[in-house]
Amino acid sequence: MSSSYFKIIGKNPLHGTIVPQGNKNEALPLLGALLLWEGDVILENLPEIADVQKLMDVLRHIGVEITSLDTKGSYLFQKKNPVKSDLPYELCSQLRGAVTLAGPILARTGRVFLPKPGGDKIGRRRMDTHLLALEALGAKIEVFPDGYMITADRLFGKDILLDEASVTATENAVMAAVFAEGTTIIRNAASEPHVQGLCRFLQAAGAKIDGIGTNHLTITGVTSLSSPEGGLKHRIGSDYLEVGSFISLAAVTGGEIHITDVNLEDIRMIRMVYSRLGIEVRPTETGILVPSDQKMEIIPDYHGATPKIDDAPWPGFPADMTSVALVTATQCKGTVLIHEKLFESRLFFVDNIIAMGAQIILCDPHRAIVIGANRLYGQRVASPDIRAGMAMIIAALCAEGQSEIHNIVQIDRGFESIDTRLRSLGAQIERIPS
Repeated sequence: MSSSYFKIIGKNPLHGTIVPQGNKNEALPLLGALLLWEGDVILENLPEIADVQKLMDVLRHIGVEITSLDTKGSYLFQKKNPVKSDLPYELCSQLRGAVTLAGPILARTGRVFLPKPGGDKIGRRRMDTHLLALEALGAKIEVFPDGYMITADRLFGKDILLDEASVTATENAVMAAVFAEGTTIIRNAASEPHVQGLCRFLQAAGAKIDGIGTNHLTITGVTSLSSPEGGLKHRIGSDYLEVGSFISLAAVTGGEIHITDVNLEDIRMIRMVYSRLGIEVRPTETGILVPSDQKMEIIPDYHGATPKIDDAPWPGFPADMTSVALVTATQCKGTVLIHEKLFESRLFFVDNIIAMGAQIILCDPHRAIVIGANRLYGQRVASPDIRAGMAMIIAALCAEGQSEIHNIVQIDRGFESIDTRLRSLGAQIERIPS
């Protein structure tokens, strides 16, 4: 699988209806959270992607029995044996999402060795916010070349100010604080939809969490969590980042796509940013419609100033959408500044898009000026990370001629059967074994 590549022939408008997958960024912390209690848990709408499968392999290693149910994406999780503290190094070192196991395992067992997490090659992804939050709750941290030993005889509630609004650090702190004695306040907490989903999941098992959806969470510690009679069932929300990608695909190919199962609240900022690129999205009874008659013209700021698309913590524009927004802008008339503030290597993929014919000036690792609209041409490229991989697919599908996208193991980490699903919309995309 890892040596396969996508062969794509562009300039075919995409048409049809598509359902977004379950939210990857909600699924991963939920898999950690279910370790906090003994009862059975059914998770529905789990995306069938490599990162989720790897994390489920980690859960099996530490004592969780997992059964696939009849409905696609539904699994039963049972903890018939005590949860182990030692995580498998080989699996966790490949998977950034494994970091969210630290909080729940520490809360349950009092110790966990967390291997240095892997994931996308988009720049340094610091662990400090996670470790400082756990330390504030009473944990002792020992740093080793290959990971972190985290121990705590008892955890105590604390008023914590996170030094950055990190999604996964917020999730780790919440899961550890559920069993901490007293009250924990988490300030500057992340509040993305997947953080909200995790908190509601924990609430359903008896956790006491106030302030969900804000950057000020209050957790009152409890001594145990339990599933309702018959087990706890939770459906993972739709992946709004994938919804944003499908909007782009429809617009740049000149097609018309109906996207169902969309939470409009989750995509308010995405829709706002797309509207500044001249892309309209219409709500429907079952989701949204991206019509074919798009203006595709960048709206300048007042006095004709060059507009800017920059990422920010929720409810700002998601950092994971900047790669897609950049490629989309190449197909829109006008000039826009893309400012990716979070990761110093995320924009380095633009060399591939420039090679396809885009007019992009990479000002520094965080800023790029896009001058559109450009005619793109097929090229042989390689994906450095999940989001750049989707951006390259979008570029290839609106380019003239044939493209090859290599290193698609990165794309498979985050997008479920993306080639099959895009073919259902008329895309000429084929997975070629190497």
